[in-house]
Amino acid sequence: MKKILFASLFGMFLSAWATMAIAAGEVKAVYHLNQGLEQAVDALRNARNHLDADPEAKIVFVTHGKGIDFLLEGAKDKNGNPFDVTVQTLKQRRVEFRVCRNTLTSRKIDESTVIPDATIVPSGVAEVARLQAKEGFAYVRP
Repeated sequence: MKKILFASLFGMFLSAWATMAIAAGEVKAVYHLNQGLEQAVDALRNARNHLDADPEAKIVFVTHGKGIDFLLEGAKDKNGNPFDVTVQTLKQRRVEFRVCRNTLTSRKIDESTVIPDATIVPSGVAEVARLQAKEGFAYVRP
């Protein structure tokens, strides 16, 4: 009887511990960008604010279409500020940046023009779906 009681209590403890571990897990968000530089300005600001509120959050930017433009060498906002400085700052805060190879190919953009802080993935849309379905990322569209 003691063994059954102990096993039951131990099982309840493990269940409660697992529930607390899941609840305490990090927030993971995929920021989906495909609309160009103005969207990028908003998204970068959103990511800074997000991390200020939750420094442990895991953020991944996935870009395709015009959304890749801020991750190309020499890209600047409408005030002439380079995007790569902000990207580097966010990268230091564990933010990742991914660029769609399909977009590079269709727009005839050489992969070497993508800034070193970004990673090229086969498909931006497929990457968004994979992060949501297989890694539990929440979808954010700035």
